Amino acid sequence: MDDRYDVVVVGGGAAGLAGAATLARARRTVLVVDAGEPRNAPADGVHNYLGREGTPPAQLMAVGRDEVTGYGGQIVDGRVTAVDRGGTDFVVTVDGGRTVRARRLLVTTGLTDELPEVPGVAERWGRDVLHCPYCHGWEVRDRRIGVLATGPLAAHHAQLWRQWSPHVLLLLHDAAAPDAEEQERLAARGITVVPGPVAALEVADDTLTGVRLASGETVALDAVVVAPRMTARAGLLDSLGLVPVDVEAAGHVVGRQIPADPTGATAVPGVWVAGNVADVFAQVIRAAGAGMLAGAAINGDLVGEDTRDAVTEHRRQREVMFTEAAWEERYQSRPAVWSGRPNPQLVAEAAELTPGRALDVGSGEGADAVWLAERGWTVSAVDISATALARAADHAKAAGGQVAERVEWTHADLLRWSPAEGAYDLVSAQFMHLPPQPRRELFARLADAVAPGGRLLIVGHHPQDLRTTAHRMHYPEMMYTAEQVAADLDPGRFEVLAAQTRPRAAVDPDGRDIVVHDAVLLARRR
Repeated sequence: MDDRYDVVVVGGGAAGLAGAATLARARRTVLVVDAGEPRNAPADGVHNYLGREGTPPAQLMAVGRDEVTGYGGQIVDGRVTAVDRGGTDFVVTVDGGRTVRARRLLVTTGLTDELPEVPGVAERWGRDVLHCPYCHGWEVRDRRIGVLATGPLAAHHAQLWRQWSPHVLLLLHDAAAPDAEEQERLAARGITVVPGPVAALEVADDTLTGVRLASGETVALDAVVVAPRMTARAGLLDSLGLVPVDVEAAGHVVGRQIPADPTGATAVPGVWVAGNVADVFAQVIRAAGAGMLAGAAINGDLVGEDTRDAVTEHRRQREVMFTEAAWEERYQSRPAVWSGRPNPQLVAEAAELTPGRALDVGSGEGADAVWLAERGWTVSAVDISATALARAADHAKAAGGQVAERVEWTHADLLRWSPAEGAYDLVSAQFMHLPPQPRRELFARLADAVAPGGRLLIVGHHPQDLRTTAHRMHYPEMMYTAEQVAADLDPGRFEVLAAQTRPRAAVDPDGRDIVVHDAVLLARRR
C-alpha cells in the first residue's frame, strides 16, 4: 500500500470493484480493501447479470480484481477497522494497524442477512434456503417450495414464488394466519397454508428434504424461502456521523441502509456508498452499476477540487512568475535550462546583417548574445537572473576570441528597466511572454531603443501552439501574434518587413515529433 490515494474503496464486491475500475480507468490512484465476506459466497452462480449469467461469484470477483489491477488500481485483503478525518483527507486504518490517507471514500461493505433462528436455515443459506425469486426462482422452478413466514409480507412472497412453481406452501411458523381476503387469494393460486411453528429443517445426504414442525409432523420440500432482515454493514461509518435508516416495503420495515443521493453521495462530504450498504434490494448487476456511477461521481468531484486547486496555483504562478526569485529558483534547479543554441528566428534574420550594436533582452544563459558576438556584434544582454547571467558570461569566455569582450551583461528587471533610446542597430526579444499591458509597454520601450535604419525583432510562441502537445505555459492572454505586435507600432516610424507565423519542427515532452509556430515580427526603423 502507498501512503495516500485519491480514493480508498472499502469492500471488494461487485459495487466496490466496479467503482474502483471506473476510478482507475479515470487515472485515479485507488486502493480496494476487501475483508473477503461477500454476501453471495454460498450461491452457485450470479443471475440476472447480462453476459455473466451463472458465473460463480468467486470467479466474477476474480475477473473484477484483474480488471482493477490491470488499470493500475491496488487491492489488499484486510479489514478496515476505523475511518477518521485527518485534515482534508480521510485516515483509514486497516486491520487495526496500518493507516492510509484518502481524498475520498467509497464504502461498499454490503449488508448482513439476519436469518430466522430455525435450526438448519443458516447452514443451508444460499443453497436450498433462498430469499429472492428473481435470483433463485428459475433454479427451483416446478419444485416443492415452502415460504417460511417471519413477517407480514409472507403471503405476498408466497404469491411471487407461485410464478415459478405450482407447488408452493406458506409455512405460518410464528406469523398470524392470513385474513379471509388473503386466504382467498392464496387459495385461488393453489397455495396451501401450513399452520404451526417450524422446528427445524430436514436434511439427508446434504440435501434438503423438508421441514419438521413443532408438532412432529414433516413437510416434504425441495427449497425453503425466508425473508431475512437486511442490515447494512456500516459500523465503520459511525465515527463520521453516518448511520443506517429504516427501509420499508409495503409499509413494513425490511432492513436498514445508509441514505445517499442517486450517485451514492452521502451527507458527509467526500463519502460515497454503493451496493447493498446503500440499497438493500440491489442485485449484483445493480450493485455493480451503482459502483460505476459512484466512481464516476467521485472522479467528477475530484476534478472539481483539482480545478479549484489549479486555479489557485495558476493565479499564484501568475503573481510570482516574473519575479527575480522565481527565475533564480528556476535556473538554480538545474545546470542548464535552455539548449545552448541560438534561437532559430534570430539566426534567420540576423545572419546577413552588418554587425553593429545589439540589444538582447531576456538573454537567459546567453546563447543568442554569444552567437551575435561571435559575428562581430557589440551586445548588451539583459536578464533578471544573476545565475543565468553568470552562466552566460562563462559561455562567452568559453567561446574564445573577443566574444566575452563584446558582451555587456546587465542584471535588470525588464518590467522596470528602460534601454537607451535610438541606441541599437538590432533589438531582439525572444519569447518574452507577459500580461498584455506590461508586454505592450516593454515592446514600446524596445521600439524606442532601435536606431534609425535598425531592426526590431520580436519572436513569441504563437497562440495556436496551445492546441499542440508542446510544452507551453497555459496563459492564453500572454500569447500573441506577430500581427498584434505590428499593430502597436507607429507606421510613421517603422516599416514592417515581416509579420508572420512560421512553422518549426520540434519534439514534445513525450518524444513525439510535432510542429510548433513562432510569431515573428521584424520591423525597420525609418
